[in-house]
Amino acid sequence: GPLKPEITITYIAVSAIFFNSGLSLKTEELTSALMHVKLHLFVQIFTLVFFPTAIWVFLQLLSITPINEWLLKGLQTVGCMPPPVSSAVILTKAVGGNEAAAIFNSAFGSFLGIVITPLLLLLFLGSSSSVPFTSIFSQLFMTVVVPLIIGQIVRRYIKDWLERKKPPFGAISSSVLLMIIYTTFCDTFANPNIDLDKFSLIIIVFIIFSVQMSFMFLTFLFSTRSNSTFTPADTVAIVFCSTHKSLTLGIPMLKIVFAGYEHLSLISVPLLIYHPAQILLGSLLVPTIKSWMVSRQKALKLTRQPKAPVKV
Repeated sequence: GPLKPEITITYIAVSAIFFNSGLSLKTEELTSALMHVKLHLFVQIFTLVFFPTAIWVFLQLLSITPINEWLLKGLQTVGCMPPPVSSAVILTKAVGGNEAAAIFNSAFGSFLGIVITPLLLLLFLGSSSSVPFTSIFSQLFMTVVVPLIIGQIVRRYIKDWLERKKPPFGAISSSVLLMIIYTTFCDTFANPNIDLDKFSLIIIVFIIFSVQMSFMFLTFLFSTRSNSTFTPADTVAIVFCSTHKSLTLGIPMLKIVFAGYEHLSLISVPLLIYHPAQILLGSLLVPTIKSWMVSRQKALKLTRQPKAPVKV
């Protein structure tokens, strides 16, 4: 079509998103959280190892059901995605949790995702044999890594102007992402052979909300167990960063890894549902998590206070 998505989306739009991310990412804020190694390990292992593996095991059970197989493959791609740069940080900040740790893990997870996510997609789905492995990484490098680095370099020279003017980075990324999503769905409905039944879609929505709730509860239990060294503020960052998945990185990456794949749009549907679902669910839980964190911090403060000597 006139938009020429094979050029404007595959190269220009994806590069624009990551140049924008590089320009807006405050690397100086991440250095303070750098030494919290145990928290970072927990988040990254849960997000990029446990999450996709658990989804794969779950999908082995669902494969015998009549749910659309491409939507199930889409669920697996959700599991392989890295954490987002924005939503987990925004929700952690709203609760009053460890924002620096959330920023570091979201950014670090995105960088890891550039390498690990395509490997996970190929490992669990193995359906990208038509795309040469070297081609995937060279395209990812040129459209993701290079724009990010250039964005960070440019930021060093116009940092004062950025701080003063505060350009709408979020709106820019959202607009470009909307264009990518639009062309993805154009591809979907241009395909006369698409087969998306309502039953499968409703079940997938239910599964996505169930997975999010279950994994948030699981990370909460792990990070608050008796021998844990995490503070209540750390727990907040862990719960959001470990369970959220990136749409900004995910959709462009799916378009690269599954380029020319006729079922790409169906595979993208679970991720398109997961992203707004995580923001909705997180926003609803903010007051509950905040009240828990405040009461827990007060309880810890009281237990650490020295007891007054007993008068005889």
